[in-house]
Amino acid sequence: MRILVVGAGATGGFFGGRLAAAGRDVTFLVRAARARTLHGRGLRITGLGEDTVVTPRLVLAGEIDGPYDLVLVSVKATALDAAIADMYPAVGPDTLIIPFLNGMRHIDALVAAFGEDAVLGGVAKVATSISPDGDIVRLADLQSLEYGARREPAPARLADVHKELSGAGFPTGLSKTINADMWAKWAFIAAAGAVTGLPRGTVGDVVAAPGGIDFVEAVIAECFAITAVAGYPADPAFARTMLTQAGSSFTSSLYRDLVDGNSIEVEAIFGDLVERARGLGVSVPVLEMTTLTLRVYQGRHL
Repeated sequence: MRILVVGAGATGGFFGGRLAAAGRDVTFLVRAARARTLHGRGLRITGLGEDTVVTPRLVLAGEIDGPYDLVLVSVKATALDAAIADMYPAVGPDTLIIPFLNGMRHIDALVAAFGEDAVLGGVAKVATSISPDGDIVRLADLQSLEYGARREPAPARLADVHKELSGAGFPTGLSKTINADMWAKWAFIAAAGAVTGLPRGTVGDVVAAPGGIDFVEAVIAECFAITAVAGYPADPAFARTMLTQAGSSFTSSLYRDLVDGNSIEVEAIFGDLVERARGLGVSVPVLEMTTLTLRVYQGRHL
């Protein structure tokens, strides 16, 4: 099975690298600057005692030679429109696409470009970052993929996709509730981003401050109220455990982007969530304030 991984960053590079190391037929669609780094150093996964180096097969926009069987999309939401244009020649009538982006609005964009039948749902769970040298650094022992059909009937070749992605050094799951899974992850990502991003601190910093626990509880309540009213109720227990631990050094990827002065996915994670909340009649004043604050930040860093 020919697999195209769109993006070789902290998520796509990690899972694509694992698949390539396991002998799968993987090609990465990357930009020229990333290609230079990967040609020079290889695709390197480090951290937690690991030092894996893969010699990746790379392709630039305009060099795709035909359709792939499976396309894994792992770019930031802010790069999705460009990625869709770049990957268009890789998508044929039998190609399946699994996106691993935050939020839900990317699904609409991919469906508009490639059709309902081509686009599956996906959830990636991983704690990685990119080092100044361009290496993928593991931050915690978290690495799994879940994917599945967003509607019935599921594509007949979905079982082949599951077989191809499994047994490559990370847990995989073929989910029958992938829409709910995506909503649950969105609620957690938004809660973690708001809790650490708005006050600019670790979970431990936030809960140690006067009013910190009340702030965390308010964020969690708003995020999970939206999923419930949208028809995908999720258990907030994991979010509450992760985001209320005294002394925890946990931060969100959004927090790390803020600290590093990088562009952030404010519209995909927060803007779209707040808009949906308004449409559903759910009051979310903390998320509205978070969205405004992050939009101001983003406006200064475009």
